[in-house]
Amino acid sequence: MQHVKQAVAGAQILFVAFGAMVLVPLLTGLNPSMALLGAGIGTLLFQLCTRRKVPIFLGSSFAFIAPIIYAMQEWGMGGTMFGLFAAGFMYFVFAALIKWRGLDAVNRLLPPVVIGPVIMVIGLSVAAVASQMAMGQAGGVQKYDYAQSLLLSGFTFAVTVLVAVFGSKMMKLIPILIGVAAGYLLAWTLGMVDTAALAQAAWFAPPEFHRPEVNWQAALFMLPVAVAPAIEHIGGIMAIGKVTGRDYAADPGLHKTLAGDGLGVCVAGLIGGPPVTTYGEVTGAVMLTKNSNPVIMTWAAVFAICMAFFGKFNAFLASIPLPVMGGVMILLFGTIASLGLKTLIDAQVDLMRPKNLVIASTVLTTGVGGMVFKVGSVSFAGVGLCAVLAIVLNLLLPDRAAEEG
Repeated sequence: MQHVKQAVAGAQILFVAFGAMVLVPLLTGLNPSMALLGAGIGTLLFQLCTRRKVPIFLGSSFAFIAPIIYAMQEWGMGGTMFGLFAAGFMYFVFAALIKWRGLDAVNRLLPPVVIGPVIMVIGLSVAAVASQMAMGQAGGVQKYDYAQSLLLSGFTFAVTVLVAVFGSKMMKLIPILIGVAAGYLLAWTLGMVDTAALAQAAWFAPPEFHRPEVNWQAALFMLPVAVAPAIEHIGGIMAIGKVTGRDYAADPGLHKTLAGDGLGVCVAGLIGGPPVTTYGEVTGAVMLTKNSNPVIMTWAAVFAICMAFFGKFNAFLASIPLPVMGGVMILLFGTIASLGLKTLIDAQVDLMRPKNLVIASTVLTTGVGGMVFKVGSVSFAGVGLCAVLAIVLNLLLPDRAAEEG
């Protein structure tokens, strides 16, 4: 009976993380089944590295949405997968740094004035994509009727907002899932869902693996992108520690949790799925259910792996119309940008200090403006370029008050 209770709790965790987890591949063009497989395998590897002491489930990372979209256009699927595989090594760098010098060294290298604006760029850099999808457009081409698209995306957005603001505690953990489900039902009513492909799909279908192609330019592009989710991981571990009342930074240690997460990112890149990261939704579920047994996350990982082989399910995800996803993305990408702003506010970053103002302004302008920096055949752009710029400026500029200047 105990095993049954743990299995049911694991299914609930997967349900809570599900909406956000499959949203990343749907937005980036990756295979949703590989996201499920990568999340399942990544979570099991994380538990192996941490000796199953931390109640964490790893799901698809939003931080990589814009970089994946850019990389797919520049280097194709193979090159992008190699870049994502390489991004996992940034976690190992942070793990080694923490093991060697402690968490203070990371905080000095990446203070809130660096992390905050970079997180804002992660959301704002793909804002145009969200608006296009909400209008039923893809690549500048109108895929769905404009009026129907606005109705559908507006309805999906409204349902998601209402659930996030007025829903019960359990509903507030899955506003994206409820919003997409409501939008899908309306789309089906309007005749915007292609049910033929869903009917023809096999019940059992092995995931389609993609082999990475060695591309060092893609690797250099993706490595700095991993800075933000690596810091997010540290915050996630601290948050779950507050919920359970345990110091996971000491036992098993942040260096082990980072290494476990990095290993999951590497494996996800190798098989063709999006990188994985810790989920705030899961922390919320643990806090709500008061059940922090890591075995529950093992069950959630096993269920995720099983779902990856469910062909009908993947066909269903592929049938979700663009405007439904666009309605959710408008809120989601804005939320990510707001989290970056919250990072600055919580740390009480003084933007009247010239150094802080320069860092924030430079990161936002280059990130949102689409700046590309090329050195020979190697180019830096997007979140990666912003992260590097912010770190360099933080190290080089003196920290003086405005009146001293």
